[in-house]
Amino acid sequence: MDLARFPRRRYTAGPTPIEAMLHLTRQLGGAELWVKRDDLLGLAGGGNKTRKLEFLVAEALAQGADTLITVGAPQSNHCRLTLAAAVREGLRCRLVIEERVAGSYAADALGNNLLFDLMGVDKITVVPAGTDLAAAMQLEADAVHADGRKAYIIPGGGSTPLGALGYVACALEVLAQSFDHGVAFDRIVVASGSAGTHAGLLVGLTSASWDGTLTGINVRRPQAEQEGNVHALAVTTANLLGVQAPARAAVTALDRWVGPGYSLPTPEMVAAVRLFASSEGVLLDPVYTGKAAAGLVDMVRSGEIGAGERVLFVHTGGSPVLQAYAGVLLAAPSQA
Repeated sequence: MDLARFPRRRYTAGPTPIEAMLHLTRQLGGAELWVKRDDLLGLAGGGNKTRKLEFLVAEALAQGADTLITVGAPQSNHCRLTLAAAVREGLRCRLVIEERVAGSYAADALGNNLLFDLMGVDKITVVPAGTDLAAAMQLEADAVHADGRKAYIIPGGGSTPLGALGYVACALEVLAQSFDHGVAFDRIVVASGSAGTHAGLLVGLTSASWDGTLTGINVRRPQAEQEGNVHALAVTTANLLGVQAPARAAVTALDRWVGPGYSLPTPEMVAAVRLFASSEGVLLDPVYTGKAAAGLVDMVRSGEIGAGERVLFVHTGGSPVLQAYAGVLLAAPSQA
C-alpha cells in the first residue's frame, strides 16, 4: 500500500500524541484506557477533518481551484477546518449549512459559528434538513464559475475515498506508536458520523493485519444504516488504494448513545464530557466525542469492554463547539 503516490498537504508537524488516561482508568476500574489526541491536529482548533483535508485540498490545488465549497450542520467542525485550510492556502471558502434540527442555526452563535466569521468565510447559505446538498453545493460552484473563478466541492465531512486516506495514514501511525510505546491495543473506539474516519481506520488496520477490535460509536443514524455506509466507503477506499477490502462483519457502529438525534444533548454525553475534563483535562465536544466517550464509559462500566483490555479512544476533536453548549454543560452536576 503506497500512500505516497497521492498528493498531500501537511497541516500538522508530526504524529499526534498517544497518552495513557491513568486517572480515568482508575476511576472506571476496568479496562486500561489510552487516547489518541487528534484534537491536536493542525489548522484552527484541530480535529479529524484536518487529516482528510490534507489529501482533498492537495487535489483542489492541483486542479487550480481558488474556492473551496463544503457542507455541514450548524457548528460544523468540518466547515471550520475547511475554511481554515482555505485561509492557509490563500483560497476562498463558501459553506452550505444544513439545519438538521429546525431553528438550530444562528448567525451570531458562539463556537464554530464565531470562527466562521473571524476567518472570513466568503458566503454562508443555510438550507433546511433534507435538502439535496450536492445540488446546493453545485449552485454555489456555478456562481463561483460565473465570476470567472474555479471551485472545488468537498462533500460533507470530507468523507470520500480520497479524504478517508487521512485515516488510513492515521491507522498506520497508531500502529507505529503502539510499537514505540510497547502497548498492543486490543480495541480502538472512535465516533462514527460521516463515515470517513471510521472507514479509513478500518482499511488501514485491515491492510496491516491488526487483530484487534475497531468499535464505532454512532452519533446520528441507526446501527445497520451506519454500518452499511462505513462498509461502502471502506470498500471504495480500499479499491482506490488497490488493497483488499474489509469484510462487512468487521464493521461495528453502535447506536445506543445517539439519544434523540444528531447534535442533541444526552445526560450520558454531558457526564462523559465532564468526566474526561475533570479526570484527564481532555476537552471533548458534545456532538461527536462526547457521545462516543459516553459509549466507551458505559461499555467499561458494564463489562462489555473487559477489564483486561487495552483500549485506545480516538479523540476526533471539536472542543471549539463547547461554548455553544455551555448552558447544557454547566447545568449538569458532575457525575464522575
